[in-house]
Amino acid sequence: MQRMIQSLEFQSQALMLRSQRQQILASNIANADTPGYLARDMDFKRALEAATAGSGANPAGLGSTDGAGLDAADLVYARASQDGLDNNQVDMERERHTWAENALKYEATLRFINSQSRALMDAMRSPNQG
Repeated sequence: MQRMIQSLEFQSQALMLRSQRQQILASNIANADTPGYLARDMDFKRALEAATAGSGANPAGLGSTDGAGLDAADLVYARASQDGLDNNQVDMERERHTWAENALKYEATLRFINSQSRALMDAMRSPNQG
């Protein structure tokens, strides 16, 4: 039982981080035409390690200095594949690919949480309830 709860906690933190990453990527896409905009991303592995090693006071284990609940140190600048004339660092192909990949992983994590929750509810149901 404890192992299942720990797994659910881990998956819920991963889900929250995936959601925050979607916001960051959406911001990059929205600013694709903003001169001088520097695309940002999250080092997901590092953020998840920090979240799972964090204290109970902050469930994500992250700071909250920026709107997405991340410290500036938790974000990295995405590298531009080609310099634009307006110094915009958004590579739309990369951003769309990363956004779609993150959305797919978000959905997979959500399905995993739902199936684990259903399994836990079925295990708690008495034999008389069917």
